[in-house]
Amino acid sequence: MKNLLYYLLILMTCVAMSCSKENVDEVLAPETGEENPTPDPDNPDPDNPDPDTPPNDVTTPCDFDLSNVAANSTIILDCVLDLNGETITLPNNVDFEFEGGDLKNGKLIFSGGKIAGELLSSSLELEGDVQLKEPVFEFFASRWEGIVEGTTTSDIAQQNNDELERLMEFTKSLGATTFKIGKFDAYFEVTKPTAPYSIVFHPSIEAVNIPSNFNLVMSDDTYLRMFTGEAGTENGAILAFRDVENSSVKGGRLIGDRRSRVYSSADVGLEGAHTCVIESGRNITIDGVKFSQGSKGAIAIHSLGFSFNPNTYKPTTGVTIKNCSFTDIRRMSIALTDGRDILIEGNTFTNVGQPDANSDGGEVGYAINIEATRRRNPDTGELQEYEKAFDITIRGNTEKNSRGGCVSVTIGQNVTVENNTFDTQLVFTHTSGTRIINNTFKALSAESADRFAIFAADGGVTAFNNEISGNTISGYDLGISTNADDTNITNNTITDGAIGLQIGKSKNSQVNNNTINVSGNGISATNSFVNNVTLKGNTVTAGGFHVYFAQLNDKPEYDAYRVTLDGNKFLNAKKVSFSNANGITFKNNEVIGGLEIGNASNIVVSSNTQIKPEESDGIRLYGTHSAVSITNNTISEPSGAARFVCLNNNSDTPGAITDTGNTCN
Repeated sequence: MKNLLYYLLILMTCVAMSCSKENVDEVLAPETGEENPTPDPDNPDPDNPDPDTPPNDVTTPCDFDLSNVAANSTIILDCVLDLNGETITLPNNVDFEFEGGDLKNGKLIFSGGKIAGELLSSSLELEGDVQLKEPVFEFFASRWEGIVEGTTTSDIAQQNNDELERLMEFTKSLGATTFKIGKFDAYFEVTKPTAPYSIVFHPSIEAVNIPSNFNLVMSDDTYLRMFTGEAGTENGAILAFRDVENSSVKGGRLIGDRRSRVYSSADVGLEGAHTCVIESGRNITIDGVKFSQGSKGAIAIHSLGFSFNPNTYKPTTGVTIKNCSFTDIRRMSIALTDGRDILIEGNTFTNVGQPDANSDGGEVGYAINIEATRRRNPDTGELQEYEKAFDITIRGNTEKNSRGGCVSVTIGQNVTVENNTFDTQLVFTHTSGTRIINNTFKALSAESADRFAIFAADGGVTAFNNEISGNTISGYDLGISTNADDTNITNNTITDGAIGLQIGKSKNSQVNNNTINVSGNGISATNSFVNNVTLKGNTVTAGGFHVYFAQLNDKPEYDAYRVTLDGNKFLNAKKVSFSNANGITFKNNEVIGGLEIGNASNIVVSSNTQIKPEESDGIRLYGTHSAVSITNNTISEPSGAARFVCLNNNSDTPGAITDTGNTCN
């Protein structure tokens, strides 16, 4: 047991390491890179991608020109119209429709009118008042000279970055609300600062930025790859939502540089880049994207400014991340340090934070980490929140084989984690209003089985009104552990593990209506203190002790602390044990087995409806006692050896025992 407590302490020390404020920690520009090594295996041959074929399949030259085009006319391009380098000023409201042809080698100046998106290319310049015929623009890389697919150099990867971002802004200016990409495979240089930010690096600026009121829609054949960052660099992202609203990305694959990056000898688990950043985004949706090989993480969510400065603070609000997959991500898949009204739903997380041939797993190692930055003023003691993370829902996700765990709520408020399927462990600490409800925790590996499923850690005065309820937990060394105040643990089912529930350093909590069936101790509280905690209506089947309270509230400062076990059912022939314990009320319970009390004080055992021992005394007292009351209990004659009795008062201080109203049947 001491080893387990020590393990929990070490684990929480690691989890509590700061994730840092992604938009505050800035790095200087790295040196210019050369060719990008080690193609990612998610595509069989990124050196020779098979580009998507544009629909401009007509090659017949047009038999007309635009010299005599009339106002308000419609020109149907079912042929190739070569402008031969000319600039043509069009009359009012001329529309260009697409029927397989092309329009190239020149410039059109519009005065109203529309043009089909299929006709746009780097060979045609547009000016004036013109809109796309349809709000959906389909991108084909071969029509844009600034885009190069396949393995390339840093300079060309930077060109890809600049051009893709420019095209989204350009098509938006023409009225596009959706930018579609089909078969496409290209690298993007996103970890180096560019003018005018040539000294200080801003990850969300150097990424490919998605504008406001805009949707990027990609196919399963769309690969956006990160060009390998220099050793020692931190941060960067392929895509970013920076200070934008009503935008989304759907589908596609974002592939980081984890397998090709060289990490410096000074790396402490922080080097690398994300694949996507949301910084001061409002109403942002990420749907069905496949994230892999992020060298620092997959998605980072934070805000510009600090929450205590309303003049510059722009909080991220209204983010949905759904139906995505996160595979082989270093450190953590989703790092949330500032944001509110966040939904993370229907995603899968696999092998997060696990080491691979090229890198360790980095620090943290949780699939989802919520950790806002805050500090206390050393002079006043006032808590100052630099960031805020609250009103967060994590629902319907599946996680497997994360190195650290599935979810860590280190600093955040009103977080609901519900209806997920998890393989590893969940922990929360400095949080309030957090609910861990109706999840399935099933340990699928030996590494997972050697852990706890849920740990409510000591969060001090900022942790309150938290709940662990309705969860199904199986296969863990420890089902639920709590060191937290004001945390109710109710209606959970814990099976196929060693210890069901471990309580320590807890106050003002309810532990009710849980079902526990484990090979070790059902409910344990050792070497700690518990006050104003009630355990009621629980059903316990244990291979060790039903309840094992040892060295509990046994220091003078805990003399007034109290814990109550009321109306529980202990279903098999094992014992309830209170040893070197203080302040326990045990009433209205059913016990198939016995109760032993040694070296204890302020113990009340009353009105238990059934104590039915087999291979033990009904109630056994040993050692020294103070203020122990045993009253009105119904005890059955032990069915085992004759030496066992209903009530065995072997106390060294018999005068400290009150024994009245008990029956022995």
